[in-house]
Amino acid sequence: MDKILVIDDDQSIRKTLTSYLKKQNYEVLSAENGLNGIEIIKNELPDIVITDIRMPGADGFEVLKKVKEIDPHIHVIIITAFDDMNSTVKAMQQGAYDYIEKPLEIDNLKITIQRALENKKLSDQLNTYVNEKKEEYLLENTLIGKTPQMRQVYKKIGQVSSSRVTVLIEGESGTGKELVARAIHYSGITKVHPFVAVNCTALTESLLESELFGHVKGAFTGSIKDKKGKFELAGEGTIFLDEISEISSNLQVKLLRVLQQKEFEKVGGETLMPMKARIIAATNKNLVELVKTGKFREDLFYRLKVFSIFISPLRERNEDIPVLVSHFLNKINLELHKNVNKIPEDVMEMLKKHFWVGNVRELENTLMQAVVLSSDDVLLKENILLRNSEQLSLIAKDTEQSKVEFISLEELEKKHINNILNALKWDKNKAHKILGISLPTLYSKIQHYKLSPFEEKIN
Repeated sequence: MDKILVIDDDQSIRKTLTSYLKKQNYEVLSAENGLNGIEIIKNELPDIVITDIRMPGADGFEVLKKVKEIDPHIHVIIITAFDDMNSTVKAMQQGAYDYIEKPLEIDNLKITIQRALENKKLSDQLNTYVNEKKEEYLLENTLIGKTPQMRQVYKKIGQVSSSRVTVLIEGESGTGKELVARAIHYSGITKVHPFVAVNCTALTESLLESELFGHVKGAFTGSIKDKKGKFELAGEGTIFLDEISEISSNLQVKLLRVLQQKEFEKVGGETLMPMKARIIAATNKNLVELVKTGKFREDLFYRLKVFSIFISPLRERNEDIPVLVSHFLNKINLELHKNVNKIPEDVMEMLKKHFWVGNVRELENTLMQAVVLSSDDVLLKENILLRNSEQLSLIAKDTEQSKVEFISLEELEKKHINNILNALKWDKNKAHKILGISLPTLYSKIQHYKLSPFEEKIN
């Protein structure tokens, strides 16, 4: 009979779980705190430990640590009423089988227990095949959300950050794929090594190859000295390949060889160099479809997708919008030296109902625009510009009646860029983020439109 230990300082939860599990034909033990639970684990060696996370004496993390010291094959399921990202990541990093929030859904717990026992039995049957400081990266300052979709992302970060396995992150543009990659890197075994990001769409094929692998002097016109590539610069850290679907078929072959052989050559070089970095790739396209149409190599796809993480679009987790709004307003207020901290209910509802095509990135840019235009501490509806909605244009406070301006798109773009720059006192680093364009593109448009600081508005 499978043996389960329940540890919780809440007597009613202990009794409820004990009674339920006995009816499921499990042998059930219980403890009212972590210290007693640890003693029972030493003596009884249960198959599964279900423990609360916050308890007097020894909390759930201490219980988890002791369990792994006593017998690493005992599965630990952590339950808690205090659901937050850091605890989820920490629990999964330290080897918890699962992390479930209260109030417990008994069917969900039942399935988790059954799956844990099946995995344990399978593990017991198999022989072991493989033998067993930078500033801390603050996860709470990057990934925000408490919906089931985001909790699943946190769990996967915890599971994969303690190894160097190749990871593929999938999700629409603006969902935060690079943030997830950085969280994996900085919360795990690679955090003392470099994190090197490469945008595969930003360079031509020849330049991207040189950027990735480096080149030797004289490899091509203009190569006047040896150059280290991103794989070499990453060392034993992480190289993040964003928009991996955009690389050419030639580069796909070379990347596949790197993944298979763990070595590479500089452009124009003859010496093989070891590749020690972990690769994390990201895409906003459906690679399975690209494989079917012959645009992406199937063997490379499977090499990249050893471990995969999918980030849901914001419209599928709009319950996260209030916490995201709070997070971004704190960040934006600090950056812009503002104090916009009050949000009317109708404004929050409008944000929650909006179809966020650009996902989290669009939400942040929209809030930055609104804060720039705010004159007090309230986030007003008329200062929020939403695409594909009734708020497609800004409503100026001093406008007595609306009128259509018959001007070209180019003239409209010039006017809009000029207004944003003037509102930000020509801080181009902030302006390009609000406009949703790169900094070089902004400089190009300033030059094209011959804009200058505080130019008079175009009539």
